Amino acid sequence: MLSGFFNYDNPVWRFIGKFGDLIILNVLWFVCSIPIFTIGASTTAVYYVTLKLARNDDGYTIRSFFKSFKENFKQATIIWLIMLAVGLILGFDMLFFTRGGFNMSQQFKTVMVTIFLAMSIIYLAIITYIFPLQSRFYNTIKRTFFMSIRHLFQTIAIIVIDAAVVVAMVMIPQIMMFGVLFGFPLLAFINSYILSPILQKYMPKEEREDGDMRPIFANE
Repeated sequence: MLSGFFNYDNPVWRFIGKFGDLIILNVLWFVCSIPIFTIGASTTAVYYVTLKLARNDDGYTIRSFFKSFKENFKQATIIWLIMLAVGLILGFDMLFFTRGGFNMSQQFKTVMVTIFLAMSIIYLAIITYIFPLQSRFYNTIKRTFFMSIRHLFQTIAIIVIDAAVVVAMVMIPQIMMFGVLFGFPLLAFINSYILSPILQKYMPKEEREDGDMRPIFANE
């Protein structure tokens, strides 16, 4: 009985081992994101590993991370810089109309805040999917938006769960240490359990032998 419990293939130890992988991923993600413009590639690489963990497809965490980082570096970096620019513009506009607006009427400012709030929700929906999709498929932003709308309930669930986890880590000191240990990879790991079944639906029937990058639709 004890030999079975201490067997590494025991589901309990495998689950605990995943949290060890998340700590490693947190270090890798933080270090590889320091130049700022590489955040997209490192985030994509994190999702590449966490999606594998969610499918119980164990492998070499460090090797898998840098494999995805290298393969997706160019496109993920371009996507990240675009999303960063859009995010900064949306943030500035929201701040401008909520805190400033100069001599604009309150009614006009309310309309503009509503518009930019709607755009921010769309932005969150896209950024929720874009890096997980990039880690698994040849993808475009147009299709990312399509995915986030088609699976709207899952999209909302991911946004709400991520927000709740971040707030808990910031507001509750006892939980804050989990943020330090696991960081963003913990969110990616949680999201991967929701995303993995969705992404599986778009896998072509005939997959590549390496099981990595493939078109998002089977007929491409």
